[in-house]
Amino acid sequence: MEETRVRLEPWSATDFPLLRRANEPAMTQHLGGPESAERLLERQHRYEALSAREPSAGRMFRVVLEATGEGVGSIGFWERQWRGEPVYEAGWGILPEFQGRGLAVAALTELLAHVRAHGNRADLHAFPGTDHPASNAVCRRAGFTCLGEVDFEYPPGVPHPSLDWRHRVGPPAPVTPSG
Repeated sequence: MEETRVRLEPWSATDFPLLRRANEPAMTQHLGGPESAERLLERQHRYEALSAREPSAGRMFRVVLEATGEGVGSIGFWERQWRGEPVYEAGWGILPEFQGRGLAVAALTELLAHVRAHGNRADLHAFPGTDHPASNAVCRRAGFTCLGEVDFEYPPGVPHPSLDWRHRVGPPAPVTPSG
């Protein structure tokens, strides 16, 4: 079990090599393909900025294998509106040579604990493509509930058939009277 234990470390300027590795075709085939060098640098700056904000606003993390200290991927959450509700969205990626070992589920479990401790929204959603069985299995194994198929835009402006997975991470959002 030791080989599947991970810890999450806040994303930093030193994590750009890990981001470059995550930009390889094998890692981006379900995300619209690799980004240009310029876009990748913009993503690095967004990740650093997100991790510098207050904890309830979201975070990007480097996924670290406990046994070796190696960075094996990334995971994060951020604020968004979904169907008129304030929610969090999560995303992750584990490098190819570390896939199939349960590390994404372990990282998502750690992320859920972080969101419960620091978040202020009721739900965390993930939107893996219907053509991405591994990420859908991660959601299922981490205890998410599948709410059905949706057309989710990713990259922005490109609708992609996806599944909407939800995990309750906080108290239900207050109901506001209509009127």
